[in-house]
Amino acid sequence: MADRAPDGWTGTEQRLWEAFRHGEVLDLRAGKEEDDDPAGSGDWGAERTVRAEVLARLLISGPDPAPGRVAALKLQGGYVTGPLLLAGAAITHYIELHGCRFDKPVLLSEARAGTIRLIGCLIPRLEASRLAAEGDVHLARCVVPQGIRLTDARIGTDLLLNQAVLGGDRHHRAVSADGLTVHQDLEAERLEVYGEFGLRTGRIGGRLSLRGAQLRMADADRNCLNLARTTVGTLYLTGSADNRWTTSRTEYGYGYGPPHDPGAPVTPFRAQGGVRLVDARFEQACLIHDAEFRLSGRQELSLRRIQTPELRFACRTAPDGRVSLSRARVGNLVDTPQAWPGAGLVRLTGFTYESLRPAEPFGVAERIAWLENSLGEYQPEPYEQLAAALRRDGRDEDAREVLYAKQRRRRAALPVHARLWGLLQDVTVGYGYRPGRAALWLLLAWLLGTVYFTGHPPAPLKADEMPTWNAPLYTLSKLLPVVDLGQEGWNPGHTGQWVAAALVLTGWVLATTVVTGATRLLQRG
Repeated sequence: MADRAPDGWTGTEQRLWEAFRHGEVLDLRAGKEEDDDPAGSGDWGAERTVRAEVLARLLISGPDPAPGRVAALKLQGGYVTGPLLLAGAAITHYIELHGCRFDKPVLLSEARAGTIRLIGCLIPRLEASRLAAEGDVHLARCVVPQGIRLTDARIGTDLLLNQAVLGGDRHHRAVSADGLTVHQDLEAERLEVYGEFGLRTGRIGGRLSLRGAQLRMADADRNCLNLARTTVGTLYLTGSADNRWTTSRTEYGYGYGPPHDPGAPVTPFRAQGGVRLVDARFEQACLIHDAEFRLSGRQELSLRRIQTPELRFACRTAPDGRVSLSRARVGNLVDTPQAWPGAGLVRLTGFTYESLRPAEPFGVAERIAWLENSLGEYQPEPYEQLAAALRRDGRDEDAREVLYAKQRRRRAALPVHARLWGLLQDVTVGYGYRPGRAALWLLLAWLLGTVYFTGHPPAPLKADEMPTWNAPLYTLSKLLPVVDLGQEGWNPGHTGQWVAAALVLTGWVLATTVVTGATRLLQRG
C-alpha cells in the first residue's frame, strides 16, 4: 500500500495521513480556549479542516503503519466536514478524537470496531444502532444537538457519556438505546439531556451511573428516563459531589471517587419528566438519593414490578408527583420519611420487601401514615407486609401497632352493624392489641358494682338460708359468670337485677373480645 497520501488531499489531510501511520496525535488547536471550543462561535479555518471521507478512508482502507508503529486515528481540534459514513464498516484501528467539530452526522450503524473515543466533540447526530464495539465507546463532554441512537448496540467494556449535552430528534428522543448491551459500566455522570433517555430491554453488566445528571422533557406526558425491562448491576440516580469535578475539563473516566463530606456541595440528579423503571431488574441495588423529581400531569416515578436486593429511596425532598412501587420485590428498603410524597401519591399495592433499614429515624406512626397514604380502598396486604417486616427485625410491639391500625382501617369499610361491633372491640380491648384496656374496664365495672351492692345488699334467695354477704365477691361473680365464688344465694331487687345483668353482659363482651384478640395474636405469632 502507498506510503504517501492520495493526490488532491490538503496539507492538513496529508499530515493526518502521516500521523495515522505513526499512531500519533495531529493537534490542530488554535491555542485559545474560546477558539478551541467545538460548540463555541469561533471560526475554524481551512488549516483545521479535514473532510469526513478522509477519516473514513483511513479507517477502512488506510495505509500500512510505519515500521515499528501501530496505526491509529488520533485527531485533536479538527473541523470535520461532510457526513462520516462508516455504517457497516469493519474498523480495526483505534479511534480517538478530542475537541473536534463535525458539521454533519456520524454514521456508525452496524459497524464493527475496537475502541472509539470521541471526547468533547460537537456532533450534530450520532447514528450507531447495532454497533459492535469490542472495547470502550467514549462520548464524554460531547455536544450532540440531535441525539444519539444506540439501538441494539453491543459495547464490549464501557460506555461513557459523562458531561455530554444531548438534544432530541424530531420525536424528542435524545438517547435511543433500546436493546443496548454494555458488558461493564455505562457512566453518564453530569449528563445533560433535553429529551428522552430511552434504554428499554437493555443489559448493563456493571453500574449505570446517572450521578448529577440533568434530564429534561418538555412534553408534559412524556418520560425523560425510560429503563423498562432493563437489567442493570447497580443503578445510581444520585447526586454528584461538586469537588470531584473541579478539573472536569479533563475528567471523563470512572466516577466512583472518594465519598463526599456530608456538608460538601452536591449537584443532585434531576428529572423533569416521567421516570419509568417498570419491570427492571437491579442485581445489586437501585440507589435513589440526592435526587429531585419534577412530575406533572400523568407522569410518575414508576418502580412497578422492579426486582432488587436493595432499594435506597432517600431523597431530601419528595417527588411532586406519583411514586408507584406496585408489585415490586425488594430485599432491603432503605428510606427516609421526607422522601415519600403525601396526598395519596404513593402506590404500594403488592409491594413486598424483606426488611426495613431506614437511613433516618422512621417511627412506627410515620410508617403507618406512609402506608395509609398509599391506600385508596382498604387493602390488608400492605399492613401484613409491614408487620411481617417489623417482626423479622424483632419489633413485635411495632408489628402489633400496625395490625391494630389495619383493624381500624378495615372497620371503616364494614356495614353499620359490623362497624358498631368493631368500635366496641376497639374501645374495650383494641381488637386484642390493647389487652390492658380489658383489665381497666373490668376494674371499673367491678368498682361501680361493688359500690352499688354495698349500698343495696340483696335479700337471700331462701329465707332459711343466710349465706355470708360480700359485695366485692358478688360483683366479681357477675363479671366472671363461669366462676363460682359462693355468692349465688342472693336475690337482688328490681334495679339490682338490671345492674347484675349489665355486669354479666360486660363480662361476656370483654371475655369474647379478649379471646378474639388472643386468637389473632396466636395466629400471627
